[in-house]
Amino acid sequence: MLEFDNVTKSFWTGKSRKVILDRASFRVDLGNSLGILAPNGTGKTTLINMMAGLEKPDEGRITRSCRVSFPLGFMGGVVSKHTAVENSRYIARLYDLDPDYVEAFCRWLAGLGDYFDMPLGTYSQGMRSRFTFALMLALDFDIYLVDEGMPQTTDAEFNRKASAILRDRLEKTTMIIVSHQPQVLERFARQAAVLHNGRLIMFDTLEEAKQLYDYEA
Repeated sequence: MLEFDNVTKSFWTGKSRKVILDRASFRVDLGNSLGILAPNGTGKTTLINMMAGLEKPDEGRITRSCRVSFPLGFMGGVVSKHTAVENSRYIARLYDLDPDYVEAFCRWLAGLGDYFDMPLGTYSQGMRSRFTFALMLALDFDIYLVDEGMPQTTDAEFNRKASAILRDRLEKTTMIIVSHQPQVLERFARQAAVLHNGRLIMFDTLEEAKQLYDYEA
């Protein structure tokens, strides 16, 4: 379970205060993947980072009674000057997992060949996305956090393998995916919400959420 209790978050832009959440309370139970619709600039990434524990609320409480992933594509957990081997083994130890397994899994899924033994700083954006996505799937989480959809790569084999693994994971895990595009949520969300003016409005279905989202757009 992941729960926000009366959570407030805002930023000072230099001219005014931008409210991301205003006394928001909601709960995500395991097995009920949630899609959140939010226009660009409303704080999607900040919301995901708070769920992961990377940012703190100004007020209120966030409770995580399960294993919550880092956001898909988040590079703060890896070091660019280190190789994928070093990064994967270090992250494995942080999560008390077998470094040999995590390294082997990432090698197989990312398909980086000799680049796996080279620093991440030498990678293209697509290669970095493949590695971080592989690393996230190598770890065992109850809730996976995704900001703006799955990584888009030109590697068909990676896309095929990653999609198959993700479909299997969703049968026993939960996803929270935040996007400004309703179609991004359709494959994964079982319930939906709209982030609007600091409020997170929950709906039973994505179709209901889309009606409000389209109206407010």
